[in-house]
Amino acid sequence: MEREQATHIISEYLKPIFGFTLKRCKNDQDAEDLCQEIILKVFRALIIRDDIEEPGKFIWSAAHNALANYYRDNAKYLIGISLNELSDCDEPYWTMSDDECADTIKRLQSEIAYLSKLRRQIVISYYFENKKQNNIAYELGIPLGTVKWHLFEAKKELKRGMVKMRKPSQLKFNPVKFNLIGINGSAGTKAVGEILRSALSQNICYDVRDEAKPADLIADDLGVSPVYVESEIENLEEYGLLKKQTGGYIVNFLLTEQTPEFLNVRDLTYKKAANLFAPALFDELTESGIADDPAVMCHQSDTPIELNRTSRADRNFVLWSLIPFIIASSGKKDSVRIKFEEVASLRPDGGYNIFKANVENNGISFPDDNMKNLCGPAVYSNEGYSLWRMDTEWSGRRITVDSSDHERMMRIIGDYVKFWSEDGVDVGKSEFAWLSELGFVKTCGDYDGCFKSCWQVVELRTKEIRDKMIALGNRVRERFESDFEGIKAAYIKAALETVPRHMRRAEEYELQFVFSRDSMFIRYCIKTLLDEGKLKLPTEEQKKAMSTIIYLE
Repeated sequence: MEREQATHIISEYLKPIFGFTLKRCKNDQDAEDLCQEIILKVFRALIIRDDIEEPGKFIWSAAHNALANYYRDNAKYLIGISLNELSDCDEPYWTMSDDECADTIKRLQSEIAYLSKLRRQIVISYYFENKKQNNIAYELGIPLGTVKWHLFEAKKELKRGMVKMRKPSQLKFNPVKFNLIGINGSAGTKAVGEILRSALSQNICYDVRDEAKPADLIADDLGVSPVYVESEIENLEEYGLLKKQTGGYIVNFLLTEQTPEFLNVRDLTYKKAANLFAPALFDELTESGIADDPAVMCHQSDTPIELNRTSRADRNFVLWSLIPFIIASSGKKDSVRIKFEEVASLRPDGGYNIFKANVENNGISFPDDNMKNLCGPAVYSNEGYSLWRMDTEWSGRRITVDSSDHERMMRIIGDYVKFWSEDGVDVGKSEFAWLSELGFVKTCGDYDGCFKSCWQVVELRTKEIRDKMIALGNRVRERFESDFEGIKAAYIKAALETVPRHMRRAEEYELQFVFSRDSMFIRYCIKTLLDEGKLKLPTEEQKKAMSTIIYLE
């Protein structure tokens, strides 16, 4: 091509080329340098070559190649892939608008987030941080060949992702929420709410409730970047709530999803059983005189205690503790087919338990049910004594399922042992103040002069009285054993349908204790006795210490 003609062509494209570089370079100086580089290369080529039929197409191709080299040399990508990685796009750069090009780059950046953690780290190190492959291999402690293989596979994976249509599930705009989160077993140092620490972690678990999925597919379903999903998955896997298997991750705890039909079955089942058992237990307990036995001690009082008179709790308050305790402690222990060790998980915080949660459904009407404050029975043992307690909607305090609650109860037992010790160990004024604040004791008098303290919880002072109560519960159970089997059959079948198929053995373990060590059955029994007028509602003062027993092992 003649010099004059080449000069004319360059003059027409000088301003557009500078505008092109100015928009894409990090500063004006780089834009000017890159523009000059493009003009010189194109001008030389136009003069030397005679086969350039479309000068405009040739110029913009050269401009994009130069820009790609600029990105590579300066390693200033937003996430780390230079523009020439998009060379397989159906539409060439010179026909793409700035908005289209920006959208393509944005999609590429998004796809980088879908790479596995190691592969993404290698890609970012190589392209974004401009590190050499051998240095990357050294830093990651992997062979150089592995780095090269990941870079090669990453390019193919990114190209596939660019043409894939990602369709998030309804979890993106309609996330689920868990309620009734708890455990069966011993708590660790971490509260259960900390493990399922966010809406994201809960929805990850729900997404893999019934089938295993890899992290990128979970991210698709939730409509978030896999980068944010990975850390949550790692936490959930560490604490045993997710399990890795072929195909990805799957939930590893009892995540129930209840229907109105199931809730009606459950309600009818428990009402039938409670209507049979609770009145019979109440009548036999009150007629036996066990509640009035001197070995059953309780000095709970709604009024301040006095130095010269020892009060005794009314029988109604004592029964609020004895009845739940007998229900939870009685029942055949040798009929358990599935052992706890077969289905429980050992958590890294020291917890050893079966983790449970329920998917909240705001569209479901719960029949005659208030399980929000239902917790326990919980047992804490120390120095030959045990502290037993549970919460219902009638209680005035809450059990927290974590190690701090366990430590608090152990300290209470220790103080109780000191209080009744024969060697005159001084419990201390601060300890009594603490116990009083929790509702376990009441005190009066001057500590430095005459001082008195009364425990507000039920105390079983002998092993014999505890054994009598359990035997009484077993006698009543034997009376209704065949009725219970018939009542609960349909409920057990329905309950198994509410949990993932692969978690049904853990649910079968739980269902072995229906109507036995079963907080829901205790709650229904109490409700039955309240409805029949056999139990009376506790006073506000009694709510602080109700359904709590200290007994000898």
